[in-house]
Amino acid sequence: MKVRTLKQNKVNVITLGCSKNLVDSEVLMGQLRANDFQVTHEAKKSDANIVIINTCGFIDNAKQESIDTILRYADEKEAGKLEKLYVTGCLSQRYKDELEEEIPQVDAYFGTLELPQMLKVLEADYKKELVGERLLTTPKHYAYFKIAEGCNRPCSFCAIPLMRGKHVDRPMEDLVTEAKRLVGMGTKELILIAQDLTYYGLQAYGERKLPELLERLSDVSGVDWIRLQYAYPSQFPLAALDVMRERDNICRYLDMPLQHISDNMLKTMRRGITSRRTKELVREIRDRVPGIALRTTLIAGHPGETEADFEELCEFVQESKFERLGIFTYSHEENTHSHTLVDDVPAEVKQERADRIMEIQQQISLDYNESRVGQTYKVLFDRLEGGYYVGRTEFDSPEVDNEVLVLATNDLHIPQGSFANVHITGASDFDLYGEVVR
Repeated sequence: MKVRTLKQNKVNVITLGCSKNLVDSEVLMGQLRANDFQVTHEAKKSDANIVIINTCGFIDNAKQESIDTILRYADEKEAGKLEKLYVTGCLSQRYKDELEEEIPQVDAYFGTLELPQMLKVLEADYKKELVGERLLTTPKHYAYFKIAEGCNRPCSFCAIPLMRGKHVDRPMEDLVTEAKRLVGMGTKELILIAQDLTYYGLQAYGERKLPELLERLSDVSGVDWIRLQYAYPSQFPLAALDVMRERDNICRYLDMPLQHISDNMLKTMRRGITSRRTKELVREIRDRVPGIALRTTLIAGHPGETEADFEELCEFVQESKFERLGIFTYSHEENTHSHTLVDDVPAEVKQERADRIMEIQQQISLDYNESRVGQTYKVLFDRLEGGYYVGRTEFDSPEVDNEVLVLATNDLHIPQGSFANVHITGASDFDLYGEVVR
């Protein structure tokens, strides 16, 4: 079929999956822009002649979304609306051969670490001098900040090492340079991400360097908030908590996926930590950083999870009262250790267990939010939506956590990306309401 004439070298990048994928797309877009391509991210207007889909291959639902997206744009290509279609990211890394056979309309598939090869196919140069530069897809006042790639952890259920490879640290000097560059672009909040933040330094320096990295990033002028996501509990570098407590611009916030609490499940999941040590760590974190908001993630229905294991998990959630909590139902992933086990928890039981955990958490979150009514917090405002200025406290990460809503009145103007002190006047399960202190 004849392809209609489109504007040359206009690329639309589609990102699926996690914030780490988003950073990869931003780096790709920065490279393309430097090669004189017009670049858009998830543009609603279909006027690009090239589409690049950055896929997720983490769990079943994410894989299906990636496949559906590829098929949709493959249809557009067959209809003559696209000249070129490329696929990259985790799904492409993991299932390249199968995808090439099943969806041949795609011009080329690339793995997670094949950016130079992709640029070559696009007849663009990989510009090494741009390392650390990217086109932000988030509002400019916050940026996801990837400090390492890959993972060395042996978790039984996780396919990330298959898709991302072994842990590789980014040099500390490069990270400081990137932080300064982002500040120059208007970024106020750095959200540190990696498959495992706490492993940082072991590959490049032979010792854990997260505390030192936090100090150096905290010293960068113009960084108002630094937030830690995706910390691993086993061998947690406690000195990082001391830095958090001592530095005003490091948020009292920690995202630390625990996955489970029963010793039976922790052993089966190959988490490298016991129930007792997990509980001790949670207490120690809260002792060292009073008022910290702890976010965790759990898995319901891993092979071998008994009713007793699940009841123990429920009790742990109830007792620990995590300020933020999410839960996944177990996904049986090929080539993981868990895939050698019988997936013996029925899908409906997995979902029932996940729902029960969230019911417990809903009440915990409501109680926590109601305890904040009457207090005043520094809030970073992300957007104006539905008649409200919407922002976050230091205890909340974008998109996954609570938000603070301030009624947008005629006499109130809060620019996107600005801070304001907000007096909390009301609370719901997962949001706060307040008034700007003038």
